Amino acid sequence: MTSERVLLGVEAVTKRFGTVTAVDAVSLAIRENEFFALLGPSGCGKTTLLRMLAGFETPNEGRILLDGRDISAVPPNRRPVNLMFQSYALFPHMSVRANIAYGLEMERLPKDEIRARTDAIMATTQLSAMADRRPDQLSGGQRQRVALARALVKRPRLLLLDEPLGALDKKLRGAMQLELKRLQHEVGITFIMVTHDQEEALVMADRIAVLRDGHLLQCGTPNEIYERPSGRFVADFIGVTNFIPGRAAPGGVAAASGLLVRGARPQGLADGAEAWAAVRPERLSLFPGPQAENRTTGIVEATAYHGLDLQVHVRTALAASPLLVRVTAEQAERRPVAPGDTVEIGWAAADTRIFAKD
Repeated sequence: MTSERVLLGVEAVTKRFGTVTAVDAVSLAIRENEFFALLGPSGCGKTTLLRMLAGFETPNEGRILLDGRDISAVPPNRRPVNLMFQSYALFPHMSVRANIAYGLEMERLPKDEIRARTDAIMATTQLSAMADRRPDQLSGGQRQRVALARALVKRPRLLLLDEPLGALDKKLRGAMQLELKRLQHEVGITFIMVTHDQEEALVMADRIAVLRDGHLLQCGTPNEIYERPSGRFVADFIGVTNFIPGRAAPGGVAAASGLLVRGARPQGLADGAEAWAAVRPERLSLFPGPQAENRTTGIVEATAYHGLDLQVHVRTALAASPLLVRVTAEQAERRPVAPGDTVEIGWAAADTRIFAKD
């Protein structure tokens, strides 16, 4: 269970490399026992921020507080923080048990304590039956668990994960997302994960920070980030969104076609200002009921079957690109559509998000 107590405070932290500002005045409050994700495209500053938390980089400005103590200048080996690398970096000549115990042996702990803690974490990560195997005798998922166990056995206050599942195939990555989430709740340690995979962040994190060009754009729960993005970039980066260009008008956005796309306008967006109306594909209906305040017609351009749903691309006058509509498999069977069909699209005004043009 996530605590309300703040464990890690990042206060207006800035990091520059020469003339390049990699992280620009980022502030975060990360709670005890929280699974927190730093999300963004390559070059957004998330890895630099993670390295500052680990102690491998020092901020040019700002402070990093752990339990209220400023650790900005504390070296990595003196922080109760562990960093798990994407490559796992296991010792190939050592057994699973020896790999996990290595950090405790370097601390010169008593042998009985090393064995007890190693046995306990192997049981938690379901590695006990593989204790005597070497890394080359393990699957990718098993090696990932060994690297995780090696980090957890030292009982850090904070575990940093740099693209922890990036080396796994899609099916295994999906299984390990749930496994990692389970382990985090079981061991009760705060996890901070860097990823560029928005689906991974939505599945695993309690809260997500979205970064771009060194700036923090939004921080919130997966539901908040997905349903109430702070701007066009976040809406576009998290999931799939249809964007309709136009100008702010009373009640919504006036599209180029002349249709008013109804929705709540953000404060400060003046009439006539360039704007975007955005709506998620699953919020659109090909056969809208009377409750749909927004309606338009279009021609089906293409369909794509994805097992659980059918993605329908509909050419309309609202935007240069076709609108993407997500239809469940059951709906597609009940009311099939094909390229060339004329359809009506509708959605509720409450499902429209409106953003000022960047």
